[in-house]
Amino acid sequence: MEKLFKLKANGTNTRTELLAGVTTFLTMAYILAVNPGILGDAGMDRGAVFTATALASAIATIMMAFVANLPIALAPGMGLNAFFTYAVVLGMGYSWQMALTAVFLEGLLFIALSVVNVREAIVNSVPLNLKKAVAVGIGIFITLIGMKNAGIIVANPATLVSLGKVTEGAALLALIGLVITGVLFALKVHGAILIGILATTVIGIPMGITVPYGGWEGWSLFSLPKAPYVAAFDFSNVLSLKFFTVFFSFLFVDIFDTVGTLVGVSTQAGILDKDGNVPRVKQALLSDAVGTVAGARLGTSTVTSYIESSAGVAAGGRTGLTSLTTGVLFLVALVFSPLFLLIPGAATAPALILVGFLMMRPVVEIDFSDPTEGIPAFLAIVMMPFCYSIAEGIVYGVLSYVLLKVCTGKYKQIPVVTWVVFAVFILRFFLH
Repeated sequence: MEKLFKLKANGTNTRTELLAGVTTFLTMAYILAVNPGILGDAGMDRGAVFTATALASAIATIMMAFVANLPIALAPGMGLNAFFTYAVVLGMGYSWQMALTAVFLEGLLFIALSVVNVREAIVNSVPLNLKKAVAVGIGIFITLIGMKNAGIIVANPATLVSLGKVTEGAALLALIGLVITGVLFALKVHGAILIGILATTVIGIPMGITVPYGGWEGWSLFSLPKAPYVAAFDFSNVLSLKFFTVFFSFLFVDIFDTVGTLVGVSTQAGILDKDGNVPRVKQALLSDAVGTVAGARLGTSTVTSYIESSAGVAAGGRTGLTSLTTGVLFLVALVFSPLFLLIPGAATAPALILVGFLMMRPVVEIDFSDPTEGIPAFLAIVMMPFCYSIAEGIVYGVLSYVLLKVCTGKYKQIPVVTWVVFAVFILRFFLH
């Protein structure tokens, strides 16, 4: 393990990394239940999608472990799977085979961009203050996800969002879990987040919240996986303008969701280099791209880096051994799916909320005294949770950064690649 992942050099050990990998897996295992449900609405077999989700996540995450040696896990992205089903298939009327084709081709282009360092240049083009803001924005965003999953925050037609019924059900269980996890964390108990998830899951049994799909009767630890789809593509419309719009949308969101996640998690882990860049970013982006291609061939939507990886980092994960552990657990889940799917959103919500707290730390390092630095950072932070998108936070952060620098005569501070990214963002508004 030491030779493969350089544990001592990264200030960690095998036990910590394994624990962090389990923590990351448990906080993102919900994708095994959610992704088949969403893609199932597009007409795909849920069992086949479950298998594809687990396999694609394992392939990409294990590649991240060995190629990039970073504690970042990957899986089919939330938001991207919804776009796949509700916008492309149900909204535009394309078949799911056509949507998979767009994901596949997008992944191939990603590999090419990664090999020639274009994606690496995009990551490095994000100014340092914006990188810190991205980490903070993701923290608030992931907190919102946790609270939404538990019903602490609910939709409200009058005020957009409001407080849910926190004295009962999942919301109450999540708050109990938050207290347990917070106390363990304050007492510096090793593995506090993982212990909190497991304890909350157990408490949820008598509350009637930790319940297997279909009830306890006939429940089993084991379940044989269904065969996934293999290369179920449809290339008949790839030259149409409509297809290009779909292709570009997948491409855009995946690039900047990944950029934000890599920057945010690396900032939280304290592994950015002296220039504020993500280490081995080229290898990390290549892992992401290969995961997308593998996922499309197996029958699932775009695979991307997961912000839930920050839960593993909070548990001490610093190397690829964390990712390897998570990836292996995705393979194990193929057979033990009933056990992993037993963990309710209310049990992982406290972990996500506490991770949000931990990711607030870089906010004190942002230079708010300079409005041309502070305003873009602020917009990047708030637009992520408000738009429910990491990519949109980066968009408005970069756009405002360039415009403010130009309008105040500081345009020489703008790197060339940042200008290119700015132009892409402007173009995107016309293609949206």
